[in-house]
Amino acid sequence: MKSAYELAMERLNKATPTVKLTDAQKKELADLDAKYAAKIAEREIFLKGELAAAAGKGDAEAYGQLEKQLAGERKTLKAQLEEKKEKLRKG
Repeated sequence: MKSAYELAMERLNKATPTVKLTDAQKKELADLDAKYAAKIAEREIFLKGELAAAAGKGDAEAYGQLEKQLAGERKTLKAQLEEKKEKLRKG
């Protein structure tokens, strides 16, 4: 007799079967993760320096704009990463 968990997992696999990735695809996914982590870190370092300069000047408006820019760039880069990962998974 199967548990409710096992039955649910069977239904899930029928609806959306799991995708088997090759070793090359796994390596490419890891490379993409590393590349985009570096891009995000690079932008954060640059903009945090700008944030510190704006805070030192007491420019609240520029500080707020830089925070929004940082959040926007981080979101954009993560979206690009997910798009590329999905394209790679589909082959």
